[in-house]
Amino acid sequence: MIQADLTIIMPEIILSLFAIAALLGAVYTGKDKFAPMLVWATAGVFVTLALWIGVNGEGTNVAFGGMFNDDAFSRFAKVAILLSSAAVLVMSQEYMERKGLLRFEYPVLVALAVVGMMVMVSAGDLMTLYLGLELQSLSLYVVASLRRDSARSTEAGLKYFVLGALSSGLLLYGASLTYGFAGTTLFSGIIQTASDGSISVGLLFGLVLIISGLAFKVSAVPFHMWTPDVYEGSPTPVTAFFATAPKIAAMGLFARVLYDAFGGVVSDWSQVIALLSLLSMFLGAFAAIGQTNIKRLMAFSSIAHMGYALMGLAAGTALGVQAMLVYMAIYVTMNIGTFAFILSMEKDGQAVTDISALNQYAKREPGKALAMLVLLFSMAGVPPMVGFFGKLYVLQAAYDAGLAWLAIAGVIASVIGAYYYLRIVFFMYFGAEQDDALDKNSSPVLWTFLMGSAAIMVLGLINLFGIEGAAAAAAATLVN
Repeated sequence: MIQADLTIIMPEIILSLFAIAALLGAVYTGKDKFAPMLVWATAGVFVTLALWIGVNGEGTNVAFGGMFNDDAFSRFAKVAILLSSAAVLVMSQEYMERKGLLRFEYPVLVALAVVGMMVMVSAGDLMTLYLGLELQSLSLYVVASLRRDSARSTEAGLKYFVLGALSSGLLLYGASLTYGFAGTTLFSGIIQTASDGSISVGLLFGLVLIISGLAFKVSAVPFHMWTPDVYEGSPTPVTAFFATAPKIAAMGLFARVLYDAFGGVVSDWSQVIALLSLLSMFLGAFAAIGQTNIKRLMAFSSIAHMGYALMGLAAGTALGVQAMLVYMAIYVTMNIGTFAFILSMEKDGQAVTDISALNQYAKREPGKALAMLVLLFSMAGVPPMVGFFGKLYVLQAAYDAGLAWLAIAGVIASVIGAYYYLRIVFFMYFGAEQDDALDKNSSPVLWTFLMGSAAIMVLGLINLFGIEGAAAAAAATLVN
């Protein structure tokens, strides 16, 4: 039995052993001199594991008496988490090294965070859920304050830690209430308690508290307060990481808890998720309008995008889960390209985050400006970019589930949000002339990710690169 269980969790074991070996190897050798090679090695392990999980995974497997699930849903999320983490690591290596921030702890902490994320999306028990969530969070607290000589980076890490501890407290209290009223921590046992379409008041309170704790992890309103400051204060590669893999893991865990544990009482949580979605979309749309710092702008953008993803969950259907997964895959791809562009924004060797620095950028770098235009149009949901179809998916899922009011609100919020994306395009193409232009960044890695992401936003129109079918299979295993 143990042998079969260990086989199911083999990817997590391999990545954990790699992180431990990397930590010991770095400590007993050149420490930070070992860091550049360790970044590439970690990214290589991520890609290898993603291919292994994507190619060899089949069926639904359960380990440790139902505490860990290996199914199409978890495999889809794990592949997305591993590939996006590898992309961010590769993007960040040159930048971190040039700024003197590349220490051997960075890839090790990212690897440990990814192990936590993989456990999160496979959780079948409240204890497994918390184990994965805390492993991810503890690693990210340290990564957020990686720039030790910066007051803003330290503030970002501390703020994330304090608010993260608060959200963990809410989650644990909700889990304890759920256990007390359901008599079990297994999702399969909780759903049997709530299978008749009604649940006790105590279990309902537990559900609300768990949703509150998880909403913090996806930065949904009103649990979003940490996001702008952490995005701005963290080193830009770390911000790129926050905006990609952890979002997939948190949304995957959100879906896993709602459908596996409380799938029998969709009507009780659907309206709560719909409200979180509505508030997130509109706050993200309005708050980003006045931002001049592109990292803070991306923070509010992520809040709005999580609102659209939550719209898919609020539908409470297989189509809604499929729409959420497709949307998250597109969102992460857009963010990787956008942050590749932000990483290249420098003047006299110093990082620049003010969007006014992009005035007349198209004259100096027409190719990069065009790629960024494509990504911004896709984020805004302008057809025929792939981002438009991501939004169309979640809007359709909400409408089909009887949430027409939420779909209409989503369209209005998308129109409002288009303003701050188009404002960046305006600066790049029609902004005022300026003497202190940005440096020409010649990094081939950043150029490749920027152009590759933009190309996907255009070429993905054909069949979304097969993501649609994989997301449908993943949703079918979760909603049955």
